[in-house]
Amino acid sequence: MKKYISILLICSWIFLTGSLFSQTISAGVNAGISIPQLKSSGDNEISKDYSSRLAATFGLFADAGITQQFSVKVAVNYAGQGGKRQGMQPVIAIPPALSQMLPPGTMLYANFKNESVLNYLEMPVTAKFTWGDILKYYINAGPYAGILLSATQKTEGASQLYLDKKGMQPLGIQGQPLPAQSFKADTDIKKDINTINFGFTGGIGLAYPVGGAGEIILDARGAYGLTPIQKDTKANGKSRTGGLFLTLGYAYTFQR
Repeated sequence: MKKYISILLICSWIFLTGSLFSQTISAGVNAGISIPQLKSSGDNEISKDYSSRLAATFGLFADAGITQQFSVKVAVNYAGQGGKRQGMQPVIAIPPALSQMLPPGTMLYANFKNESVLNYLEMPVTAKFTWGDILKYYINAGPYAGILLSATQKTEGASQLYLDKKGMQPLGIQGQPLPAQSFKADTDIKKDINTINFGFTGGIGLAYPVGGAGEIILDARGAYGLTPIQKDTKANGKSRTGGLFLTLGYAYTFQR
């Protein structure tokens, strides 16, 4: 983590230093959609098989133009992260009455909907290269730091409990399967998720001039978290955030 903090501090220093010698400073706002996904590594079934969900993203940014082609950009973004899973999957919250009936370490499964809703305040610092006359094109890349704002596990549906992932062995008492259990709940899991997340981001964009010093900006970027989000990776698995962000924004350029 110290390494990631050092990289972000160096990039922030580059932006602040560059802004002192910049020819232009642009500031703007943007908003759009986030298409995040949780990337799992390892064999822990609790963190596997999540697919993308849709979320919102919006923020503020500033761009220090060092030359006509090169600038350093910083931003503060609200970024929806997480993922969703549907179908047969592990049951994390087992009722105490049932857990006492089972051998230690027994994994139960059920068929339900599950969505991890993670919201971050992300601060990327990127190097940006621009070309073009009227319609401008750019690419940018750099590190980011994320601060966890909230984390909720949303579950829906009803299902029997099973001792196997294929649903062939229903859990029962004296040979009789237990009735279907309701999984409708919104569970706060913020205590289980690391507060700080680091990663790299990069993307492409188009900027079209409007009103003299203004620009309409269409931006597409991807991001990948380098640090596992779970505090207890042994019990809860190891996942990293990632996603695609599509935004429309407006920037105003101040000449020096």
